[in-house]
Amino acid sequence: MKNKVIIITGPTATGKTSLGISIARNFNGEVISADSRQVYKGLDIGTGKDLVDYSSGGQTVAYHLIDIVSPMEEYNLKEFYIDANEKIKEIINKKKQPIIVGGTALYIDSLISSYKFPIAPPDQILRDSIKDKSSQEIADYLKKNYPKEYAKIDLKKSKPRLTRALEKVLSTPKTAAKATYDKNDYLIIGTYYPRLEVHDRIEKRLDERLSEGMIDEIKHLHDNGVTWERLDRFGLEYRYISLYLQNKISYDEMRSTLFARIRRLARRQDIWFRKIEIAGHKIHWIKKGDYGQASSLIEKFLNNETLPDPEIKLSNIHYGKKTQ
Repeated sequence: MKNKVIIITGPTATGKTSLGISIARNFNGEVISADSRQVYKGLDIGTGKDLVDYSSGGQTVAYHLIDIVSPMEEYNLKEFYIDANEKIKEIINKKKQPIIVGGTALYIDSLISSYKFPIAPPDQILRDSIKDKSSQEIADYLKKNYPKEYAKIDLKKSKPRLTRALEKVLSTPKTAAKATYDKNDYLIIGTYYPRLEVHDRIEKRLDERLSEGMIDEIKHLHDNGVTWERLDRFGLEYRYISLYLQNKISYDEMRSTLFARIRRLARRQDIWFRKIEIAGHKIHWIKKGDYGQASSLIEKFLNNETLPDPEIKLSNIHYGKKTQ
């Protein structure tokens, strides 16, 4: 029997995290983040980690794939796919419910469509050859011979991290394998708001994050060695606030541009979700992220009952120019 996995997704500013935590709290679940930026340490306000919510209400919800790499490191789709599948297995083995929460549609699609990636598999011969080596010896070897890869390692005293890095740099196409996992049974729930309401929520959230210290967060990252170029690659908030901090744009220009670009991001996410629907994956869009409706679907899903057809299909919704 396939493992049952719940996915909570949707465009930006539609309450995915709040709904996901509530579901995890009431269905013996643990959250796996499917957000391409929440993996990075220090990117907190700008990515909406809302970590305090995981421990509110007197019951802490465990979360995964948040704060796992330094902002100096790169983290990609393949790493997410492997890490998420490993976490799903771990959570299932603990007799708990895996709940994927996030709006990076490409990450979601990689799981439900079972992407295949070439990977460097564990090299047992290499591992045996270095088992008596200290972390420092492996680190020194990487630093001398593969300085770029060494610089990406966050935990430079972690022998498992160092060993995996060594395997990656010494792997060749001939030793590459496919990252394959058992297919899971996914229930995809999307948080739905009409587009104009999404725009209102985006503006409100943007102002909240600015007042909560998002500018100071980005200044702190730069002061601690994250370059402006690197910050630019972390996406909209980090790009335009960085320009403001460099005195290249005014505060008002920064805010208005951010608002417009985040709205555009929501439209691009909408397109992604439409493509997922067209590919044959059912997304149960829940108006305003209603917990009761989501809970009812989840209970049916977990009890192997027939699910109703989705009430809302994005592919059937067409917006006029005023909502673009």
